[in-house]
Parts: sequence; structure tokens; C-alpha cells
Amino acid sequence: MHTDPDTLFARLWESYRQVTPSADRIHKILGAEEGQEIVNDHIALRTFNLDPVRLEALAEHFLSLGYQQGGEYHFEAKKLYARHYEHPSRELPKVFISELLVDQCSPALQAVVENLVAQVQPNAVKADDFLYSGRHWTIKYDTYQDLLQESEYAAWMAAWGYRANHFTVSINHLEQFRTVPDINQLLKDHDYTVNASGGEVKGSPQDLLEQSSTMADRVPVTFSDQTVTIPSCFYEFALRYPKPDGELYSGFVAASADKIFESTNAAG
Repeated sequence: MHTDPDTLFARLWESYRQVTPSADRIHKILGAEEGQEIVNDHIALRTFNLDPVRLEALAEHFLSLGYQQGGEYHFEAKKLYARHYEHPSRELPKVFISELLVDQCSPALQAVVENLVAQVQPNAVKADDFLYSGRHWTIKYDTYQDLLQESEYAAWMAAWGYRANHFTVSINHLEQFRTVPDINQLLKDHDYTVNASGGEVKGSPQDLLEQSSTMADRVPVTFSDQTVTIPSCFYEFALRYPKPDGELYSGFVAASADKIFESTNAAG
């Protein structure tokens, strides 16, 4: 496991940007063209609740760097469970890790996912590069499509494996763009599609968190039998509000995260 968080996040970013070309372009729009400092609020990772790749195994990479567990979140309709982790220094990005509750899915999906996870070497999860190591299994395109019928999340994981599902620009650290609608308008002005599920702005000042996201890029992925263009990863934007004690809220809002998950929907 990494001993330096900066190296870990740099490698996660490199893996992410390789399949998310819009992230580089949006970085350039905000940084080079608009002169904004870009601070990463959080990243998100996905997995299955099966050994050896359970949420806890991924979290260990961050706990070993001094991170601490924050809130936990339930997404019953999508059959997901999640936790977030944050560093006491408040200077490192937060981490949101979710897992598909495979045992709540159909027997057909369970059989497919169990076969995929069985191809992961038990010690692979502890390797430095695991969180950005991609896919550890072979999968046919038809199998991906079968998963898609039941769970967009399972299909995404089956196709992409281990990598940051999104990075998040902290709007609190931007000077020129103070609101989520401001950022959404900038994105639309540059021909990006904003995730409109549940509204383009997820959350509210009352929730202490507002978010928005692009719809995932569509890039070619190589299955065992053919190469097909499918949704990859997306870019998120977050504006946090102060709690009564003056500290910025550091958690997440389940109702908003539920809609953010849909940024990778194939139909989007």
C-alpha cells in the first residue's frame, strides 16, 4: 500500500484521466482559461461486497494513511452501501467508497459477479496499485449487457474494474464561480451534458451540500470478444456550507449521491 497520499492520488488521477478525456479539458477550462485553482473535494470508488474486494479492503489503503471513517449511506433501490473517509488534517481529499450488495441481486447476477471476483488474486487487493489497477477479469460484451439490464453499477464495475469513478472540483476553492448553477452554465457553454437526474443541482444549502456532475464520457473498452464504446467516468462539482460551529460540512447526502451514481448510466 502507498505510504504517500500525494502519490496515491496522482496515480488515481492518471488512471482516471486516461478514460475521462473531459476531465483534462475541464481542468484546462477552469485552470488555464479561467485562472482558477482546482482543489479536489473527493474521489469515489466502487466495488462488490465479496471477499477479497469488499469495501473494507479498499478502505484499508486510506486507513493506513491516517484516514478515518465518516458517515455511512444506504441506497436500497440500487442495492448499494457506502461509507466516506476523511483525513484529520482536512487537507487531503475525502474518499467515498460504495459496494454492490451482491447477495440482494438475482441469482444470475450473483453467479456472474462471483465468477468475476474469483479471478482476483487474493493478495492483489493489498498491492500499491490496486485502486487504479482496472479490471482483473475477462468478460464478454453480452455478459456486460446482461448485467446492465439489472444493475448499471454492476455492469460498470464489470467493464472498468478498479479506478476512481470520479474526481470532484471543490467550488468553495474557486474564486470566479461561486455557485453550482455558475459551474453548470460554464459546462453547458462548452457543450458538456450535465446530469439532470433529480435536477441539475443536487442537494441544497439546508443539506449543507450542493453537487452537480457531467454525464460520463463514452470511450472504447475492450471486452474478451469485441471493443465497444460505453460510459466510463465523470467529473463532479461540490459546494459545501458551514455547520453551526463554522466548520464546512464534510459528509455526503444520500439522496444526492443516489442521483450522482446515474452519471454513468448507459442510457444517459
